[in-house]
Amino acid sequence: MDHRLDNGSGVSREVHAPFYERLAGKFRWSTLRLVHCKTEYEAQAVLVSLTGRFATCGLELHLEKTKIIYCKDGKRKDHYSTTKFTFLGYDFRSRSSLNSKTKEVFQNFSPAVSNAAAKSMRMHIRQSGIRNRSDLSLQEIAEQYNPILRGWIHYYGYYHRTRLNSVMLHFNKVLTAWAMHKYRKLRDHKTKASLFIIKVQKENPELFSHWKQGLGIGFA
Repeated sequence: MDHRLDNGSGVSREVHAPFYERLAGKFRWSTLRLVHCKTEYEAQAVLVSLTGRFATCGLELHLEKTKIIYCKDGKRKDHYSTTKFTFLGYDFRSRSSLNSKTKEVFQNFSPAVSNAAAKSMRMHIRQSGIRNRSDLSLQEIAEQYNPILRGWIHYYGYYHRTRLNSVMLHFNKVLTAWAMHKYRKLRDHKTKASLFIIKVQKENPELFSHWKQGLGIGFA
């Protein structure tokens, strides 16, 4: 869709929002879109255009999910009620970042794994029942679970990878619980079981995908 701004700049901007226009169509990923604008005025204009375009197709924008967000960071310091949002498993908000060249800390509007996604991954780990699989060796657990860990790291670790540490440390705790079930001498000895897993981690740092990536080192 082509929307010409009437703010005197004479600038024409195109907003591409592909979706299935037949009412019987499946909307899936085509309905998830981000539109980045330079000004609030431009964002409001785009919202009006999208609302009108959807209406011509007999559709409506989701009122709770369709929002105008102010991307607040070290340079954009104005005050707005909404300065963060969640999109495709990522929380977008202002974060402290380190400049790799100057080593200075600055505020940057950027994504990282969302709290909801991290909670979901921890729940997945708990429900996997690893702690009770005393019939398996650590090698067998690694073979079974590494594809899942790699998938999480590949997707959710693309930005601010260290934010995955809470999930990976939780996995380490589950391994501790497994060791307490597996070995009689470690039963009811959480500290000894933790030290056992730490020892394995140091001796075989590539056993689990998150250890290999430097995540979940040690215990919280």
